[in-house]
Amino acid sequence: MSVAGEERKKKILEILDEEGKAKVAELAVKLKVTTETIRRYLEELAQEEKLKKVYGGAVKVSFYHDEPSAIEREILYADEKKRIGKKAASLINDNEVIAIDDGSTTMQLAKHLCNKSNVTIITNSVTALSVLMENHYHQYFTGRIIFLGGEINSTHYRTAGAITLDMIDDFFVDKYFIATDGLSIDRGITSYDSTKGLFTRKMIEHADKSFILLDHSKIGHETHFRIADMSVIDTIICDKHSPLNWVNCLEKNKINWIIAEE
Repeated sequence: MSVAGEERKKKILEILDEEGKAKVAELAVKLKVTTETIRRYLEELAQEEKLKKVYGGAVKVSFYHDEPSAIEREILYADEKKRIGKKAASLINDNEVIAIDDGSTTMQLAKHLCNKSNVTIITNSVTALSVLMENHYHQYFTGRIIFLGGEINSTHYRTAGAITLDMIDDFFVDKYFIATDGLSIDRGITSYDSTKGLFTRKMIEHADKSFILLDHSKIGHETHFRIADMSVIDTIICDKHSPLNWVNCLEKNKINWIIAEE
């Protein structure tokens, strides 16, 4: 790496420190180099654990000490999440009762939920609710939408808390589609937020089958609050194959791993 290259990498870190995130195209303009060069710099800095690469750019490492906001999550691995959500939607059958967790990946499921008849959809996600209402209005699917109310989290556009948990008692679902912050063999399903975790844990208890929707960055990742172990999972939908060292765990717990192809 030349002196000029090291200076550019230093400048990238300074931009991330000030702004929290940066896009490849914008960095290329600021540093007067090609986007290919910027991607190479980001790859090298990511290997040094000085930043985290995301779809179309990068974010600084400290960005991940807490749960990213709903807006921030939308830009992370956007293409992968779209494929995962589309695949998950294809697994929903007519006449089923389903629950959709809040999250940017499950939001893609809501967007692709079309050509279904008489489905009942339960959610605590404000953003998913908006999409589902629009699609239902245009008759992309038929059925009912049930919103679980409670205390609003304005950062993540979801409800949670005692009122929401009480409402779960009245419902049982065929399939529950879960967005998780991390999934590992040792700690299972984990979340940054204990209130979100408690919601997910209780909803799993009220579901016949539980589906985990996650992009590859969540594999092996562990966050602060443990929701449940791997044994409660029926299916994992991901954009990549399962790690080789997960094979025994998946077979032991009879978990089906589905790859959302490009």
